[in-house]
Amino acid sequence: MAATARTPRGTWIEEGLRALAEGGPDAVRVDVLAKALGVTRGSFYWHFKDRGALLEALLDTWERMGADEVIARVEAEGADARDKVRLLAARVPATALMPVDLAVRAWARRDPAVAERLRRVDNRRMAYLRALFSAFCPDPDDVEARSMLAFSLAIANQSLAADHGERSRADVLDLATQRLLT
Repeated sequence: MAATARTPRGTWIEEGLRALAEGGPDAVRVDVLAKALGVTRGSFYWHFKDRGALLEALLDTWERMGADEVIARVEAEGADARDKVRLLAARVPATALMPVDLAVRAWARRDPAVAERLRRVDNRRMAYLRALFSAFCPDPDDVEARSMLAFSLAIANQSLAADHGERSRADVLDLATQRLLT
């Protein structure tokens, strides 16, 4: 008798993140995910106790990928603090995880536990930005302002629909980054 291949846990998480990004936590439904993956609901229970466990795994993955892995990649590639800020400015808005980030932010407005997790992740991200800007800005107020502006730009850029005249969005983001670095 041939062994039945199970759908890997990571595949469930990937599909769950896609559903979360598209429709928020209410869109993360076991039956819908199983159908999208072409598997039975039963295969879900090899990896997760229940839907709540999947939602926790989604948040864990978002946190790891959106904070730990981004910081590790920037640290591995960046030469100095300014280069690291440039890398963040170039990579973070373009990451496939940004729609998930926006969905988590919306979810946090109605779920205190998610709000607390978001606060922890945002505090980690802000601490990293403060460390980078502190390397070339001696004024703590300037460091805090630049960190807040850089972080706000990364988040808000995904929601803005404004045109920039003759400039492309990438050009304007580059100009904004240059202002933060001078």
